Amino acid sequence: VQLQASGGGLVQAGGSLRLSCAASERISGNYGMGWFRQAPGKEREFVANIGWSASITDYADSVKGRFTISRDNAKNTVYLQMNSLRPEDTAVYYCAARRGVTTTQATYMEYWGQGTQVTVSS
Repeated sequence: VQLQASGGGLVQAGGSLRLSCAASERISGNYGMGWFRQAPGKEREFVANIGWSASITDYADSVKGRFTISRDNAKNTVYLQMNSLRPEDTAVYYCAARRGVTTTQATYMEYWGQGTQVTVSS
């Protein structure tokens, strides 16, 4: 499956952005999806994931209550709604897919999008 991430940009602290990840094939019932991010000089870290049924979601502690992951299986698209953004959220955000159950470990994700830059100014 090929993934295309979009929606990044420059926003002031406290603002919002919605990232989208469009998949090239059907994801419903097949793929667990996730968002990861990587800031300069840091390792790629888990942000959020969602199971193929959309009933199971998980978030990094640093984004709980501010970010929401969702999926529209009819459109083969996963979203990450990011509210109350902070400068420390600045990173390249990647969507990823894995057949079967989701994981918080980037190592076990099988397919990756190209990344979209999110910059939060203070």
